[in-house]
Amino acid sequence: MDASDDIKVPDDIEVRDAVSAPDAEGRPRRATRRFPLFTKDTARPEGGGRAAPREAPAPARQWPILAVLGAVGVGLLLTALDLFRYGTLLIGIALLAGGVLRWLLPDVGMLAVRSRFTDIVTYGVLGSAIALVALMVQPNPWLVIPFLKDTLHFTVSG
Repeated sequence: MDASDDIKVPDDIEVRDAVSAPDAEGRPRRATRRFPLFTKDTARPEGGGRAAPREAPAPARQWPILAVLGAVGVGLLLTALDLFRYGTLLIGIALLAGGVLRWLLPDVGMLAVRSRFTDIVTYGVLGSAIALVALMVQPNPWLVIPFLKDTLHFTVSG
């Protein structure tokens, strides 16, 4: 049986040996190089496989994103309870932990959004920015960066 036998092609279209990549059962999906009008599926990002075996229950297969979202949820709860500094610091640390998980683990499930590099940079930059804001929040900041005050005065009064 030839691969083109499974595809229904109108008689007025000539099909040469150019077919697209096969589907899950090994059959070619389409006999043209044109993009389909409607997208039926998307490619999973690199490292987007299950974080636990298929036999494990669904929450166990997605534990990396559940851990990050759980920590972010606790951080939002702390922020809502007038513990802004602790809550935002926990949110920043959770995002940094997401970047570390994306870097260290081969498969992280739904924590993988784009390429590994893009995810690590995004989680790292956002986590660092949120954690720095939490450390510098007024009154009584835990982290004082001397040149920031001068920079602010220069840009505002300039």
